[in-house]
Amino acid sequence: MKLYIAEKPSLGRAVADALPKPHRKADGCIYAGNGDVVSWCIGHLLTQVDPEAYDPSFKQWKFEHLPIIPEQWKLKSVAKTSKQLSILKKLIKQADQLVHVGDPDREGQLLVDEVIHFSGVKGNKLKQVERCLISDLTVNAVKRSIQNLRSNQDFIPLSTSALARTRADWLYGLNLTRAYTLLAQKSGYKGVISVGRVQTPLLGLVARRDKEIEQFVSKPFYEVLAHLMENKNTEQVFTAKWQPSEACAPYQDPEGRVLIKALAGNVATRITDQPATVLSFINKNKKQVAPLPYNLSGLQIDAAKRFGYSAQQVLDAAQALYERHKLITYPRSDSRYLPRNHHQQAKYVTQAVANNEPLLHQAVQDANLSIKGRAWNDSKVDAHHAIIPTDTKKSTSSLDIVAKNIYQLVARQYLSQFYDDYCYAECVAEIEINKGLFISKAKSKQSDGWKVLFPQKETENFLPTLKKGQILYCQRGEVIDKNTQPPAHFTDATLLAAMSNIARFVKDSELKKVLKETDGLGTEATRAGIIELLFKRQFLQRIGKTIQATEVGRKLIESLPDSLTLPDMTALWEMQLNAISQKQQSYQGFVFPLQDQLGSIISKAIVDGPQALINLPASPTGFKKSFRKKRTTGGKASRLKKD
Repeated sequence: MKLYIAEKPSLGRAVADALPKPHRKADGCIYAGNGDVVSWCIGHLLTQVDPEAYDPSFKQWKFEHLPIIPEQWKLKSVAKTSKQLSILKKLIKQADQLVHVGDPDREGQLLVDEVIHFSGVKGNKLKQVERCLISDLTVNAVKRSIQNLRSNQDFIPLSTSALARTRADWLYGLNLTRAYTLLAQKSGYKGVISVGRVQTPLLGLVARRDKEIEQFVSKPFYEVLAHLMENKNTEQVFTAKWQPSEACAPYQDPEGRVLIKALAGNVATRITDQPATVLSFINKNKKQVAPLPYNLSGLQIDAAKRFGYSAQQVLDAAQALYERHKLITYPRSDSRYLPRNHHQQAKYVTQAVANNEPLLHQAVQDANLSIKGRAWNDSKVDAHHAIIPTDTKKSTSSLDIVAKNIYQLVARQYLSQFYDDYCYAECVAEIEINKGLFISKAKSKQSDGWKVLFPQKETENFLPTLKKGQILYCQRGEVIDKNTQPPAHFTDATLLAAMSNIARFVKDSELKKVLKETDGLGTEATRAGIIELLFKRQFLQRIGKTIQATEVGRKLIESLPDSLTLPDMTALWEMQLNAISQKQQSYQGFVFPLQDQLGSIISKAIVDGPQALINLPASPTGFKKSFRKKRTTGGKASRLKKD
């Protein structure tokens, strides 16, 4: 008997639908007509044991116990789903062959793997476990996945990466939360100081940005524009911007802005009613390829910009479109690429889009399905691919407005792969006026290409075709008064973008060098939950469209050492966890140094903590209750409800 172990009931039902009929439903499983069985987890069926399971004395929070580092890690069943775990263990024992059908990401890999190991599977039976990767819940897509099973051994690094993250989060969060809570209580604080390796640096990003805005002092600066004509008799005027020379450096700020109005005024006077010489003129035809299909962060960022949706709203809508409506592929993907053979499905996918969404019917008609651009790249696709529409034909008229908008975004992004490049001309002129250098730039559209799917008004600057050495006429110089602006408060879109590209916020110059542009804070699957967690704990608040730290959140960041509130260490963790999944680093090489670091972090906390923590607010609103509800496994661990 072959047993398919899905991550959740909806995925299990999709697998069963692709197996021979008749089907027989039983408690916690479905029997197929060929004798195979489909069962499922319900999120994480297993969780880390509490510290007191390792030593009863750990139930009391004491400095002398820290750091708590298990010699042999233990798991226990989750009370709400213990019955399903028992069903799975029985079926696993009966099965001749196991098929792992967790979600196609590292958390989904570990979720089913830990059940298989917890059930005592060993030897050849363990080596022969197969892996079924499903990113599309339509029947035909699931059948294709079942026909292309891989060895589960290929995914050991992915599972090891998730295991390392889970254990590291437990070690870091539990030990530092206990340490700082005990220190805070010494200073008279009554609540729990929750410290997490992702949530705390994320809160730190927001709190620091808020503080920077509050302390910002606007300063005036000045630019000079030259209003130019080809000659005195022409009517068309274009502008060029002054480029201060090195001699002006004493009068500029570090960003090169001129701070002395008299200097700018002098330049404007000197160029008025003067001849100008073209030093160079470059006119290039350029192309812009279509944006890649979405990963989850890209979808969340665009939905936040366009509709103001929160990360959690987008994830919830995308999950429903995937599981309930079967209209899009797996939404928690971190990939923006597609396997090359998926191009064969384009005809059916685009037909479904035309059927489902009348607004995109013409866009499908105008698409050129022979185009096979950069999105189709097998080398960039492993466990899962980009989020795209499925070939399911189902009108979107019955969807709620959020789901409908998310489907449209996903569909447009996919359709753009079958449109020509956006073409435009870009001109740059360097012009000398009375020994000063001025630059004029202009861009003009040549053909819309894929941008026809994303209509928006684009401003085009006028710049005539010029020749090197050509003499122009400067009608007048103009001083533009400006003021430096503070950074903007974070929004849903910009906070997600910051999490997705954390290297910009890392202070350690050496670490910044090794981080990739794609290295982030948290994962695609966890970012929305982390942001929501900070709202639930009342560390973050929404003010209009902005996200700001609450007073409690700011005080918490001010009370903790920089090493815990900066993203540097967490960004390094994510890079190392990704390296484990790519077989470039070992579990031991990641976890063992962390265990060594914990002792020194806690020792420093004991020395530094009480003085800083004395400034915490007296009211611990939102700390204690929410911390007790938190599971330390993170990620999908919170998704325990039946679907």
